[in-house]
Amino acid sequence: MANTAGYHVAVVGATGAVGKQMIQTLERRNFPIGKLTLLSSSRSAGTKVQFKGEEITVQEATPESFEGVQIALFSAGGSVSKKFAPEAVKRGAIVIDNTSAFRMDKDVPLVVPEVNEEDIKQHNGIIANPNCSTIQMVVALEPIRQLYGLSRIVVSTYQAVSGSGAAAVQELNEQTQALLNGDTYEAKILPVKGDKKHYQIAFNAIPQIDVFTENGFTYEEMKMINETKKIMHMPELKVSATCVRIPVAVGHSESVYFEVEKDGVSAEDIQKILTNAPGVVVEDKPEEQQYPMAVNAVGELDTFVGRIRKDLDDDKGFHMWVVSDNLLKGAAWNSVQIAESLIKLDLI
Repeated sequence: MANTAGYHVAVVGATGAVGKQMIQTLERRNFPIGKLTLLSSSRSAGTKVQFKGEEITVQEATPESFEGVQIALFSAGGSVSKKFAPEAVKRGAIVIDNTSAFRMDKDVPLVVPEVNEEDIKQHNGIIANPNCSTIQMVVALEPIRQLYGLSRIVVSTYQAVSGSGAAAVQELNEQTQALLNGDTYEAKILPVKGDKKHYQIAFNAIPQIDVFTENGFTYEEMKMINETKKIMHMPELKVSATCVRIPVAVGHSESVYFEVEKDGVSAEDIQKILTNAPGVVVEDKPEEQQYPMAVNAVGELDTFVGRIRKDLDDDKGFHMWVVSDNLLKGAAWNSVQIAESLIKLDLI
């Protein structure tokens, strides 16, 4: 039954790029909040944040912080989630976690509401939010899969630097300015802050997001591969990914090649399904140079799809271009959407 007085919601990682978007999205959606608790590391504790005209002071996260909390939105890194999510659950909260900490745990549902909302019912206190690049891709592919089946996906991503956090965006801006001024600028963050080498992102494309695994794919690529199979309940689905960081602040773009199982499907059929799909906006008029672009997706909750065309050699193969705000649908909005689904499905 919906709580008319509002829910006690906590946001963990409240001062980070995604945490800020979570708070703004809760306000934008007029989510029924009775009390909002904002939590962070000791370093950011004491920061003041505006919410619905009120000033809320961010507190340092401790196990006791979750007393009375009903919904806890986490986006403060995997180690923080592993430490505090069980503490929140122990105190009666439902955790919606935006890190990779629990995504592949067989007892934790991995949810994109437009795709597998019903999986929320299987939660044991924690619901995982998928990787940003996975979310927008499955939102665009699921309506196609439902009608025509899906046997293969090959995706190449063009990912914004905000996926690495606010400091990476700052590095992009400062580096670009320095290079335009003819100055040097030492890269310290990208592709991966904790890795051995760092490369210039301004005027560049870096074919590495996250560190490499033993099979030659990066963890980001493996996340897309494994998460897609889990969300769609298709362990047999063939998925391959190449993830690339480009000098864009916000908005991930993806070139997606996919093969359907049904014969005789046209590009117009795909376009028609996606035009009526939840959370999808089709922008696809090549004759008018209309197609999705990252710069237009910023601040939008939807996933934008265009350049839908049939493969020239394979009758069951199609190509499309998928764009979304990685901080919103790729993170904050999907998390708040899961919270809205909890209410809708009468699970809280």
